[in-house]
Amino acid sequence: MKVTRVTPCVLGTAWRELVFVRVETDAGLVGWGEVRAVNKVQAVIGYVQEAAPRYLIGRDPFDTERLVQELMTADFGRPGEVAMSTLALFEVACWDLKGKALNEPVYRLLGGAVRDRIRLYANGWYRTERTPAAFAAAAQAAVAKGYRALKFDPFGASHFEFSYAEKRLSLALVAAVREAVGPDIDLFIEMHGRFTPAGAIEMARELAPFRPGWIEEPVPPENVRALKKVMDGVAPLGIPVATGERIHTPGDAQELLALHACDILQTDLTHFGGLANTKKIAAQADASYIRLAPHNVGGPVSTAAALHLNACTTNAMIQENFNDFDDAHVMAAAPGVPAIEADGCVGLPSGPGLGVAVDEALLAAHPPRRVFFNLYSDDWHQRNRSRAATP
Repeated sequence: MKVTRVTPCVLGTAWRELVFVRVETDAGLVGWGEVRAVNKVQAVIGYVQEAAPRYLIGRDPFDTERLVQELMTADFGRPGEVAMSTLALFEVACWDLKGKALNEPVYRLLGGAVRDRIRLYANGWYRTERTPAAFAAAAQAAVAKGYRALKFDPFGASHFEFSYAEKRLSLALVAAVREAVGPDIDLFIEMHGRFTPAGAIEMARELAPFRPGWIEEPVPPENVRALKKVMDGVAPLGIPVATGERIHTPGDAQELLALHACDILQTDLTHFGGLANTKKIAAQADASYIRLAPHNVGGPVSTAAALHLNACTTNAMIQENFNDFDDAHVMAAAPGVPAIEADGCVGLPSGPGLGVAVDEALLAAHPPRRVFFNLYSDDWHQRNRSRAATP
């Protein structure tokens, strides 16, 4: 079996553009990959078109290790978000093809299941006014869907500088959510790299009474030693530190692991070169008793791939999901992803391949909207109000 054609396309939504690739073979099988390329859609599409003839077309899709090695080395420049997202598109599509060729779900080809249920946590559920009452109501609605864990960023558009009024409001939002959902729902506090180390430690102390399951990316990801300072500062509070969505290569993750600068690794397989790369870094993390909570802001194909990863990865603990809080056409674009149940979990994905069937007509019916998603703009959390990019 050889790859004969690679075609990118984009599914538009109110706040995110989802890049899909269709990988065709001479055996008549088609595999799919997908990534949410944050404000870099055209860059990823351009690299897909440039890299596919070099590394994928004419090749056997079973040779994913070769694909990863060549794309990460042969272009010589250090691979970053665009290159690793493109690699993930190719690599995940190849795993989809392998599963379809062998009539097996992908997780069975990656070592087999280590669990029967996969926990989910909700994100994107707080697309509402930034008031305690509105956040509380939105949290209750998410729990009513079956979620037993919620993540949110209560900190507005701030970056490094926080007024006392802003801090009070942020804490009031967390307090309202905790009161609304009760003591048994996990709350994960997203910080989006908004804090200095000292500011993150101070905020963690204020958050401690609400028992957050983790604080996420408290400082920008470029400086691992600053993150280690936060780890040391919050350790007495018993609050785990999570990070990793903006780390794109195994080499870039080494200092993080060597310094044990996080408790929970949030590698996003769609920005880290795919399933095998993520399995490898998860195994390294496991040796240091660091758990994996894969980042996932993608649509149905990305989510399906992440569930296959969770199914076969020993230290995976919980999976992020936005799709129950987005436009209905997102999940309709590729039916087959397991739905959340009353225990806050989903069953294992079924095959063959990723187990989803992409509706190409629906993709075409929802073209890109050229949205610009800015986490430092007012009311960014409402998402549907993201400003359109200038043509």
